[in-house]
Order: sequence, then C-alpha cells, then structure tokens
Amino acid sequence: EPGKVGSYLCGPTVYGPAHLGHGRATVTYDILRRYLEWTGLEVRLVSNITDIDDNIINRANRENRDWKDITTKCEAMWWQAMDGVGNERPTDVPHATEWVDEMVPLIGDLVDRDLADVTADGVYFAVEGVEDYGLLAHQSLDDMRSGGGEREVFGADEKRHPADFVLWKFSKPDEPAWPSPWGDGRPGWHSECVVMSLELLGEGFDLHCGGQDLRFPHHENERAQAVALGKKFANHWKHNVFVVDAEGEKMSKSIGNVSNLLDLIEQYDPRAYRIVLLQSHYRSPVRLGQANIDQAVASLAGLDTFATRSASVIDGAVPDPEVIDRFRSAMDDDLDTPKAMSIVFATLRAAHSAIDAGDASAGPLADAVAEMTGEVGLALGSAAD
Repeated sequence: EPGKVGSYLCGPTVYGPAHLGHGRATVTYDILRRYLEWTGLEVRLVSNITDIDDNIINRANRENRDWKDITTKCEAMWWQAMDGVGNERPTDVPHATEWVDEMVPLIGDLVDRDLADVTADGVYFAVEGVEDYGLLAHQSLDDMRSGGGEREVFGADEKRHPADFVLWKFSKPDEPAWPSPWGDGRPGWHSECVVMSLELLGEGFDLHCGGQDLRFPHHENERAQAVALGKKFANHWKHNVFVVDAEGEKMSKSIGNVSNLLDLIEQYDPRAYRIVLLQSHYRSPVRLGQANIDQAVASLAGLDTFATRSASVIDGAVPDPEVIDRFRSAMDDDLDTPKAMSIVFATLRAAHSAIDAGDASAGPLADAVAEMTGEVGLALGSAAD
C-alpha cells in the first residue's frame, strides 16, 4: 500500500531473560523501522509474544510454579530490556494465548484439505503438500533435516514425511490446554505467527523479519501453511546474523555462553550495545567482547561531548543536505549502517573543525550529526547515570 509498510517481527518466547541475540534482532529492526519512518513512510510493526510453549511448561514444572507467573514476569523483563536498549514499542503485540480461537479454524482447514494429519500426539502438517517447501531454507524437501535450535521438528512416528511439523499438540494431564475438534491441547509454535500476521497485516504484507536461525524451520513452516491455504504471505524477508563471542563462537542457550541483555545495559551505557550493532552490518556476525564495548562507550562519550559543544550553533540551523543525502544512500543500500556511522563520525570531525574556525558551516554540519544519530536511535547527551 503506497506510503505504508506492514512488518512482522517474530517476538520472544517468555520463559527466561532477554539475551544478546534478542537484542541484536530487535535493535536491527528498530533501526529499520526508524529509518523507514524518517523517510516519510507509515510503519505498522507487529511483534508477537509466545506465552505458551514446552519451554514455559517445563520450567513451571521444574520450579513448581504457575506457568502464567513465569510468562508475566519474563515478559516484564523483556520490555525492561527492550526499553533499555532504546527500542520503540511495536505497533501491535499479539499474545499467542489470545489467538488460539483463530488458530483452531486454520488448522481445521488444513485437515479438511488433507494437508494435515491427526496422530496420537497431535495434528501434523504434511509438508509434501507444498511444492516449493524449503524455499527459504534453500534446500529441497529430500535434503531436509531437523533444525531450528531449541525447537523439535522431528518427533511423531505417524508423520508422512520426517519434516512434517506439529500444528496442534495434545496436552498431558495438568498442562494448560484449549479445546479443539481433535482433543484438548495447545497450538504449535509455527501456527501462531501465520494467524497473527495475516490477520493484523493482511495478505501479501510487506516484510517478515527475524534472526537467521528462524529462517528454517519457523519461517519456512509459517510460509508453508499460508501457501497451502492459497494465501499470499510476506512479500519480503529479512534475517539478521548472530551475535558471537570474541572467539567467534555463536552465543546460544544450549552452549551456555549467552549473556543477559539486562546485565549488559545495567553495567554499561545502554546505548553502547546499539553502537556496536550499528557498526556491524546486519548480515555479518557481531563479535562481542570487552574491546568493542569499551570502544562504543568511548564513541558515545565523544558524541555526548559534541552535543554539548554544538548546542549553540545548531539553533536555527538546517542539516547539511549533502551529508544527509550520503547518509540516506548508505541506509538505502541494504541498511548499510557501518557506512552510515562512518558518515556520522566524519561529519562530527568536520563540525568540530568548523566550530573551531568560526565557519558558517558549523551549524548545518552539527545539525546533520544530530539528525543522523537521532534517526538510528542514539539520543545524545543521555548517558546512563
């Protein structure tokens, strides 16, 4: 729709604190959203909360707690972390448990079309019913293997193909459950985003986002359900690469080297993590260590000092159009934030020199720095206490 962008970002499963990988994904798409809005587009960003899941149930059983207590507290921690890194709240935040009534008819439609099977432990989607299954994974169906990190793709013995995935999981005694024509249970992870994105953004919405680990199976399985039902799904996909440790090893819960995002932003200026991410292209891994955090903190100190020094010359100035055009060109080129930030710092140095010389260009250059840093979510002069 001209002038508008509909974007869907897969949100968290709320059973633990937000980690650095969550931070990269959400900051990446916050930067994209801010940029699109800065160019004059109206953005509707939908980002869900998965508040029913095996991980949530397992933690509740392990700790002898009510599962809703876990999801409520973990979601509060999530928003604390998201606010901390300076992300704007999504336009819509649908919760999986609020959309079960809409998921059941979608699953029923797939069953009626012989695209899903009722088995002893749930309802499974038959992937062989989708001709181009594997498109996002860049694999043929014959080459498919299990994937998706913490999610179980393989499982039941009654599936037509090993890659068939669960749409509805029958509940065990004392587990949370919702009614369905096939038996009480809960929806599979891959169905919630299909229903919520299509309902809130409409068919053929503009952009579906997430980390590259969601490309397969989650995003592939979302797309497969929509395609099987004859619905046009996302027109474009965008996947960011992982955060890795200083040695280049991926940070993940299974390895045990994930850092709590709240710990990072409580120890350092919360904008430091955003600077680190801005100086890395979203399709390249971020090697996060003490060195680049320290460098980011130093860069922020320089930006804040400049904001104070340039306050008097910015008053009444208009951003230098040539600088803004170069910044826009960098961001238009596959969201090249490293190049955009190099333009920011080059302009900052030029503005310092112009202020020293009493040159008339000081105001427009300084205002350009303020414009560009504001666009990427860096509020200058707001260092953490």
